[in-house]
Amino acid sequence: MRRETDAWPTCPSRDRESTNYLSPPLQAPSLFLPASPLEAARGDVITSLLCSAALAASGLQVPAFAMPRGRAPSGPGRSVLSKFFRPAGSLRVASSAACSRASGDAGLQAPHTTSKSKRRAVENNEPSKKRTKPIEGNREEDQDTVKILDFEEPKKCDSPRVCMETLNKLREFCSDSKHPCNKVQVDTSQGNQLVNLEKCHGFVGRTPELHSALDSQDSGSQSNHKEQSCFSFTQFSASCKSYEGSQNISNTSFFNKRTKSIYTPLELQFIELKEQYKDAILCVECGYKYRFFGEDAEIAAKELNIYCHQDHNFMTASIPTHRLFVHVRRLVAKGYKVGVIKQTETAALKAAGENKSALFTRKLTSLYTKSTLIGEDVNPLLKLDDSVEVEEITLDVSDNYLLCICENKESLRDKKKGDAVIGIVAVQPTTGEVIFDSFQDSASRLELESRVLRLQPVELLLPSVLSDCSERLISSITSLSLQDDRIRIERMESVYFEYSHAFQLITDFYARGMLDTTGSQKLSVILNLDKPVICSLAAVIMYLKEFNLEKILYNPSNFKQLSSEAEYMTINGTTLKNLEILQNQTDMKTKGSLLWVLDHTKTSFGRRKLKKWVTQPLMKSSDINARLDAVSEILLSESSVFGEIQNHLCKMPDIERGLCSIYHKKCSTQEFFLIVSTLSRLETELQILVPAIRSQVKAPLLQIALLEIPELLCPVKHYLKILNEEAAKTGDKTQLFKDLTDFPTIRRRKDDIQTVISQIQFHLQEIRQLIKNPYAEYVTVSGQEFMIEVKNSLISSIPSDWIKVGSTKAVSRFHSPFIVENYRHLNQLREQLVLDCNAEWLNFLDNFSEHYHSVLKAVGHLATIDCIFSLAKVPKQGDYCRPVVQDKGKKIIIKNGRHPVIDVLLGEQDQYVPNSTNLSGDKERVMIITGPNMGGKSSYIKQVALITIMAQIGSYVPAEESTVGVVDGIFTRMGASDNIYKGRSTFMEELTDTAEIIRKATSSSLVILDELGRGTSTHDGIAIANATLEHFIRDVGPLTLFVTHYPSICDLEKIYPEQVGNYHMAFLVNEEESEQQKGTEDEENPEFITFLYQITRGVAARSYGLNVAKLADVPEEILKKAAHKSKELEGLVNMKRKRLKSFAKIWTICDSQELQKWSMHETGDD
Repeated sequence: MRRETDAWPTCPSRDRESTNYLSPPLQAPSLFLPASPLEAARGDVITSLLCSAALAASGLQVPAFAMPRGRAPSGPGRSVLSKFFRPAGSLRVASSAACSRASGDAGLQAPHTTSKSKRRAVENNEPSKKRTKPIEGNREEDQDTVKILDFEEPKKCDSPRVCMETLNKLREFCSDSKHPCNKVQVDTSQGNQLVNLEKCHGFVGRTPELHSALDSQDSGSQSNHKEQSCFSFTQFSASCKSYEGSQNISNTSFFNKRTKSIYTPLELQFIELKEQYKDAILCVECGYKYRFFGEDAEIAAKELNIYCHQDHNFMTASIPTHRLFVHVRRLVAKGYKVGVIKQTETAALKAAGENKSALFTRKLTSLYTKSTLIGEDVNPLLKLDDSVEVEEITLDVSDNYLLCICENKESLRDKKKGDAVIGIVAVQPTTGEVIFDSFQDSASRLELESRVLRLQPVELLLPSVLSDCSERLISSITSLSLQDDRIRIERMESVYFEYSHAFQLITDFYARGMLDTTGSQKLSVILNLDKPVICSLAAVIMYLKEFNLEKILYNPSNFKQLSSEAEYMTINGTTLKNLEILQNQTDMKTKGSLLWVLDHTKTSFGRRKLKKWVTQPLMKSSDINARLDAVSEILLSESSVFGEIQNHLCKMPDIERGLCSIYHKKCSTQEFFLIVSTLSRLETELQILVPAIRSQVKAPLLQIALLEIPELLCPVKHYLKILNEEAAKTGDKTQLFKDLTDFPTIRRRKDDIQTVISQIQFHLQEIRQLIKNPYAEYVTVSGQEFMIEVKNSLISSIPSDWIKVGSTKAVSRFHSPFIVENYRHLNQLREQLVLDCNAEWLNFLDNFSEHYHSVLKAVGHLATIDCIFSLAKVPKQGDYCRPVVQDKGKKIIIKNGRHPVIDVLLGEQDQYVPNSTNLSGDKERVMIITGPNMGGKSSYIKQVALITIMAQIGSYVPAEESTVGVVDGIFTRMGASDNIYKGRSTFMEELTDTAEIIRKATSSSLVILDELGRGTSTHDGIAIANATLEHFIRDVGPLTLFVTHYPSICDLEKIYPEQVGNYHMAFLVNEEESEQQKGTEDEENPEFITFLYQITRGVAARSYGLNVAKLADVPEEILKKAAHKSKELEGLVNMKRKRLKSFAKIWTICDSQELQKWSMHETGDD
């Protein structure tokens, strides 16, 4: 590919006989009369310099200026003049009468000229007329000419052009004068001809004033009228301003108002492309590198840590072509939309075309965001040798969903402030997955939050106008993301989310995309979706069309509903966070979460499926037990089949994403070969294992998957046989296909190429005879082929019409005219072959895409097998058991259960204290748990919830025994934090979660409430906690774990003795240490507590908060005062309770003897 720069072509050189100007000369300024001798001297010098500059810029030779009459050139004036120009001969120019009248005091003397022929003038050494050659497309044939006379003392001018730097120096020099000197604006002449004066951004063009002056000059010369030449400096300035204004009006698109210079062709091309893709950072291919311009360059320099500098009118930065995917991924990870613009022409074909002198045509070939990072430009497969760097760049998140959200407030029957019906569509273009859902949500937007947290999208597609409630949620979620992993937000006009517009768009899309007989049925399936879902789908279709990824939406049978209450357990967003199912709450990483404990997958697609399993535990005991059977068989079986299958899964590429890349026709030959060869090898190896699978594998889930995979992968081998392995690995599409029977275009083109090569080879015989060297051979050096190499001593034998290509000290290399012509034709054929091969490659991918869905199903089976193997490794981490899962009867019975995450984090230290749980719907179903702070209450309730989730996923659980009745949902309320983005206080957050649980929980749910009511006053907190718990006990009836520090809540056990049980986390009070540290009467030492972390029946009378203060290193004097105050308040409360109890008793006394006994008892107590 030809290296291309955006430099302008330089002016052609001018010889003595002909003058060729790409820009006509400017009118030279005249001298003006100064007011004083000092000013006069300075004015003379300045005017002389400006006149020289103007004439030199126009292409005229610079004369030695005549000083005004009566003044001899002084030393200083002479030195200043020589600072910029060398002395030259005097110049005599014919001038118009108008100019002569304008200023007659001083000027250039015009000689008397006669109209003679050019030849005669030259012979007599007289001045001759020379015409400027008109610019193509700019000047008419009858354009006015400029007459230039020979010098009295001819002297050749080496540099007929003046650069901007010189003009600026002149401007600086004249800035000291009282007479201002305006900077001369340099610009283009009329038309589209663009010229680059040496190191200048523009050039001087002809002004209207100059045009008229030159006309007068010509007429004056022809009439032999001798006049005095004078030029007005003020006219010169006005001329420049007039010219600048006219050019700004006529050629606005070529002129940069900020830098006052002309845009280069490449810059104009960039501006045109940027207008089409204003929101994207554009990488423009320029030869062997990609360049950024303007603001894009500044952003790239900042984010990529590369150098950015000014070049012509734009800041620019560049990256090498082979590092494109690295930098595109980095920019996309920062949240930018990145466009890749490539050259669409090749050098040889362009040279043979009509626009061979024009700029290379370019167009946008790829567009990338976080959710659409799919294609050859961003796929690092087989492109880097450094494996560590490849691993760093390809460390993708497991999912990259594009989530579109649409609200519909009109369909609500009972409207409340902030309520809305919301439809979502989540698309994963890299895997082809499409998910939809529709639901009613309250002002808190907890339902929407649950789905966003479950999907963890990398990009949100939103209407330009969204409700305040939803906007606050979006702000809250995006603020929680890490700085370099923020969710990207794309806004679209709200009109695209209107149902009428969406209906029309979807109808047109599916009517055009599905031409088969089932097309109408598929369209009816789409139109039966809820209106908000249809509106979201239409917006997604529009958005993905920009990336050419809308193809994955053609098949509605792949669409899956996210929330299926009959199929999956309900786990809302609050529960996902509180139980740390997908990520921990400390640094938001996977380590320390339930997914981290269960994830031992070997493949990327297996990891993605396991994440779905974890967030969607099953509801049918038959499906759960099918998974448990498969896990048990892998654990207990001694068959070698499972070992071989597991070895096949190791080091397997991401086939799922590779297939989707093929489906979108955005894959490289390397990626295609890697994916297809992997699948072919897997099919062969599994085919060999089929007899062993039938006889040794008993679990239906494993057996069905393993037997179906070879059948589904059968078509893959055919496509692998067509490919040439070596060419596929190197990316050479011209040699990609082994048999060209099915590719007649490529075969025909290769035959033409072979014909030309044969002719060139046959021409070698003629060359040998011509140079009289029977052993002469073609040589190839630096890519140049078919050169004849001759020793420099024998160079005389080479014909004169041969073209010298290169040489060294010893030899020279030549092309004969025949080779020049045929070599050019050969290169054109080769480049045309590349284009033909690219077209056939896309057709080849289209044919393979017919098997996309069947192969994708096989990959889904592989993912399931990978997940089963992963769950089979979990029990090896410690003492795990297979849970008993039952459909009938709500119960959670766990014997010596452990928290799965803490158990793994502690490792071999074996310090976690196991605890048992016994909850049953027809017996005790509510546990009220009290105990000291830091005693392990929260860990215990999380343990129960996580074991339940693991059981319904189909995993073994960390316990000695476990029986779980199927739970339809787990709802939690724990922790204390406000939410500034949503405008909620800590207590508001607490009650919002509680209200959601009250609305959603059923009798088959597991409800966990941790310290409800602590965010307000004691009386209000107790009242809310008591009323809420009693509601669950009496009205709903779910399995409940209720943690509290309010002792009065425990009285509910007396009211509901069969349903409620009081428990506490056991502890020991170290009385000896407390006695040793006992202080004065005014001081008390907090009691020292030893935690036992054991769930025990009964109520803990105190919470021992001062013990936690001591562990937190609160100063000793504060602890003592707090202990004293605590004892004082405790005594006061006990006294009040005692009196209340005593007065309650007196109301039951009926005779005087009992009253006397009561009085004596009370007196004795006092």
